[in-house]
Amino acid sequence: MSGKRGNGEGSIYPYKNGYAAYVWVTKPDGKRARKFAYGKTREEVHEKWLALHAEAKKGPVATRHRTLAAFLAYYWLDSIVKPNLAPLSYVSYEGYVRLYIAPHLGVKRLDKLTVRDVREWLTKLSAVCQCCAQGKDAKRESNRRKCCAVGECCESYPSRRVIQGSRDALRAALTHAVAEEEITKNVASLVKVPKPRRRRIKPWSVAEAGRFLADAAARDDHLFAAWVLVLCLGLRRGEVLGLMWKSVDFETGELYVDHQIQRAGRQILHRESKTEDSDDFLPLPTLCLKALRMRRAQQSGDRKAAGELWQESHDLIFTTKYGTPIEPGNMTRMFALRARRAGLRVIPLRNTRHTCSSLLVALKVHPKVAQRILRDSQIAMTMEVYAEASEEEVRAAIGKLSDAMGGTG
Repeated sequence: MSGKRGNGEGSIYPYKNGYAAYVWVTKPDGKRARKFAYGKTREEVHEKWLALHAEAKKGPVATRHRTLAAFLAYYWLDSIVKPNLAPLSYVSYEGYVRLYIAPHLGVKRLDKLTVRDVREWLTKLSAVCQCCAQGKDAKRESNRRKCCAVGECCESYPSRRVIQGSRDALRAALTHAVAEEEITKNVASLVKVPKPRRRRIKPWSVAEAGRFLADAAARDDHLFAAWVLVLCLGLRRGEVLGLMWKSVDFETGELYVDHQIQRAGRQILHRESKTEDSDDFLPLPTLCLKALRMRRAQQSGDRKAAGELWQESHDLIFTTKYGTPIEPGNMTRMFALRARRAGLRVIPLRNTRHTCSSLLVALKVHPKVAQRILRDSQIAMTMEVYAEASEEEVRAAIGKLSDAMGGTG
């Protein structure tokens, strides 16, 4: 190597047991500052010095880098996710960061995180018992501990869905770090994870749905109208629980869906639907109108019985006996309990949406009305369902439901 130094190489100098160098750069805030590089030999530092020069020419360069844990917990979650996304999204992302990302990658410097780091983290995560890692069994009272805390690992490994969710959360965070020029590339997006397999569950037939509703009507179930709306309109759990009486127009026979009930951490929130596309006026079949009138009479009775204990909550249609919002998880549990009570196989509440179209056929709802309820873009899609012949047992099931409600009308 020639003893004559190149232009600008005066910024490379001996430092402790090696060499150091600096380059003047423009930081993301627009201010000028020196960024340093270190190495054991002059050649090594010279290469880093050249790389810094090239990076400085491309645009702003951060001179101080946070750890991944500091970036996620103190900036990304609080300044980006919390103010801009739905509360439920914040709760989900916070859980992934606290339980799965920070314990393994938190000490890594944000700008030093590599594809290999992410891949090794996901591999390790899939083999770590979360009962041991999170101390779940250890948190129980000493006389109730039964697995990991007493030396018998329960091998509670994360599911594929948890692995994918953890990677997706890290990828979303690093996307913002790239956009704000803290790092140059998103290493999490370069790591592929196996897609979780979705277990297919056979939805109820119309006959089974009819039996469920008939049993609920016969028992004067306070959530009967909710089950009717879920099965006949295909509404989601949160949409049903978020309905208000002002959303129902009994004269025109329409229902406006624009709010939902959500559990976010320790709060139950009554908030607007996720997107404007989710808001819609839905026509109400006769069965739904009658069920809602029954529900109005039930709630009036609950209000009188509760007296001063009644709490008015946004004029909600479905409430507890004291007028408070119904916990979404409780509705799911009650649905399973009602299904077993009616002698039916238990399916997830969300799977009832698949029964909706067939039930509208059995209720003799006009195809154009059904198209609006099902939110089909083309009438041909609706007519495919209506082309299927209804079984006699389906008609019988709807007949039993009508009898349980005191006849049609």
